[in-house]
Amino acid sequence: MTLGSLGVDRPLYEIKADMFKALGHPARIRILELLAAGGEVPVSDLLAETKMEPSHLSQHLAVLRRSGVVASRRSGNAVYYRTAHHSVDVLLGAAREFLIDALSRTQDTLAALRSSSDE
Repeated sequence: MTLGSLGVDRPLYEIKADMFKALGHPARIRILELLAAGGEVPVSDLLAETKMEPSHLSQHLAVLRRSGVVASRRSGNAVYYRTAHHSVDVLLGAAREFLIDALSRTQDTLAALRSSSDE
């Protein structure tokens, strides 16, 4: 991957936006979660876990690869994918923590509203 393919001639916020666009599909997040949990994963395992059509999985992997989020290698007939950098795994974990915290705050607010309506 070249630096030009990552758009280094553009402002960083535009490059980040492109990366988040690549992450903006539930199937791609699922793929990344599987890669983060399994390290290097063969495409055959990704197909089994996601239950996607091979062509759909291939398209999603291509988007993630072009954005630099995943890396691949071929061994014989098998292709293996992994997250391109540990920070991708950290980003997924941070998103999970954020969502859990937001849900917890929402539940606390709901509980407070319910208890105040009982009075």
